[in-house]
Amino acid sequence: QVQLVESGGGLVQPGGSLRLSCVASGSISGSIFSIYDMGWYRQAPGKQRELVAEFTRTSSTNYVGSVKGRFFISRDNAKRTVYLQMNSLKPEDTADYYCNARVAVLNVGVVDYWGQGTQVTVSS
Repeated sequence: QVQLVESGGGLVQPGGSLRLSCVASGSISGSIFSIYDMGWYRQAPGKQRELVAEFTRTSSTNYVGSVKGRFFISRDNAKRTVYLQMNSLKPEDTADYYCNARVAVLNVGVVDYWGQGTQVTVSS
């Protein structure tokens, strides 16, 4: 089992920055963590959860169009941590942000793990 714990959310003014962190714990070493695709999702009130950014096990990164050039995802496999640096925040970035770990398991298929979420509010 893998547990994900997010931190770093809060209230910030438009134009400000936040850095979210997600630490993986449980039966996962740094080398095992490296084979997970890691992602950050967000869900605003009344909206569906959407993928914001992902950092795959092959070290490719992808971003939803609305955050390109403002958000940056990174990971430290030794620390079993993935980060989301959010700059130039806008009110429309307000949402609960969730960390996701995804891995393909032999004879099982794709397995997703989720954190409990951290709230980001962008408001003056």
